[in-house]
Amino acid sequence: MKKVVFLFPGQGAQYPGMGKDFYDAFTIAKETFQEADDLLQESLSKIIFEGPEELLTKTKNSQLAIFVVSVAITRVLQQQLPSLVPVACSGLSLGEYSALWATGRLSFKDALLLVRERARLMNEACEKVPGTMAAVLGMSAGEIDAALKGVPNVWVANYNCPGQTVISGTVDGVANGTQILKAAGAKRIIPLQVHGAFHSGLMRSAEEALAPFVAKAPLIESSIGFVMNAPGNFVVSLEEIRRQLVSQITHSVRWEQGIQAIDKKGVDLYLEIGCGKTLCGLNKKIGATAPSLSIDKLVDLEGSLRQIEEDFACKPC
Repeated sequence: MKKVVFLFPGQGAQYPGMGKDFYDAFTIAKETFQEADDLLQESLSKIIFEGPEELLTKTKNSQLAIFVVSVAITRVLQQQLPSLVPVACSGLSLGEYSALWATGRLSFKDALLLVRERARLMNEACEKVPGTMAAVLGMSAGEIDAALKGVPNVWVANYNCPGQTVISGTVDGVANGTQILKAAGAKRIIPLQVHGAFHSGLMRSAEEALAPFVAKAPLIESSIGFVMNAPGNFVVSLEEIRRQLVSQITHSVRWEQGIQAIDKKGVDLYLEIGCGKTLCGLNKKIGATAPSLSIDKLVDLEGSLRQIEEDFACKPC
């Protein structure tokens, strides 16, 4: 059996109009957007398709939007190729919830409502304590960890790939960290246009408030592997999945380590499903042994469908 892994993007990948071509072309995609609007009792699809970008980028909207688009495209893909069943799923930050749904451990309705609470609580935390993030290029993760050890109000938010790490914290904390890292040899540090300091101690209030919602989420068992961000590895037990969903809010996203853990199991294809193509780019830099395809737009599906069906769909050997 061919081994296919589904990957899902996180916050920051959003753009107005994403998923509209799937909405127009496939009934199952249209039904997904309509179902989300009905459950949320608001026109999220209008914000997704029309923006404006400033409104879509707000944490309380962007997380829901990315999740719904990821589900809609995945449903289209699996309708077109019913035999395509992933051996594992993973998602970057918010994308972890798309991956959780794709493994079958949580229904679309329950995952959507859980994402709504996560987005609301993180949005409130951003408003309560202003923060920022920056991408650090040209330094190893170990060098960054050592340089920032003991520095107040700045945390490592993402270990994305070799030579690309993201820091997060208060405005002053990130500015101070930036100076320290430049002096330590960072080639370039790029401020990110984000709503707040995600995956840092500034999200503590969101983490604590999210815990009761995660505890009540009706998770079920699944045989599909689930690689989570905080440990950067496979997580099996439902109890541990709940714990990691909560701790991810304030802990580092170990994306590079997660892809390496998947790679060790043996993979034939990575499929990045949803807005953007960031994860395919990270896979290349990580050195993933299997090829990666991205399905962001309808043209991506049309161009890849034949290849996926012929070479990678799960068929008897």
